[in-house]
Amino acid sequence: QVQLVESGGGLVQSGGSLRLSCAASRSIFTIYAMGWYRQAPGKQRELVAVMSSGSQLNYADSVKGRFTISRDNARNTVYLQMNSLKPEDTAVYYCYARWADYDYWGQGTQVTVSS
Repeated sequence: QVQLVESGGGLVQSGGSLRLSCAASRSIFTIYAMGWYRQAPGKQRELVAVMSSGSQLNYADSVKGRFTISRDNARNTVYLQMNSLKPEDTAVYYCYARWADYDYWGQGTQVTVSS
């Protein structure tokens, strides 16, 4: 199994920045894919950014050029640097991992962007 612990959410003004962290309970070298999804009120959960085996990156069109996903292998941690935040980025952000053909989720962290 994989436990995922997120941190770094909060309230920020439009145009501001936040960095989310997701610490995994096992070496991220063993995890096929890790990344971030988000869910706004009344909407479906959507992909934000995912890093797959071989460092392949996949970003939602709405965040390209503003968000950057990265990893620290020594800390078993994946980050999401979010710049130029917009009110429409307001959502609960979930860390995601794909390991041994199963999907794992963190508990979620709230990001609120005020206009």
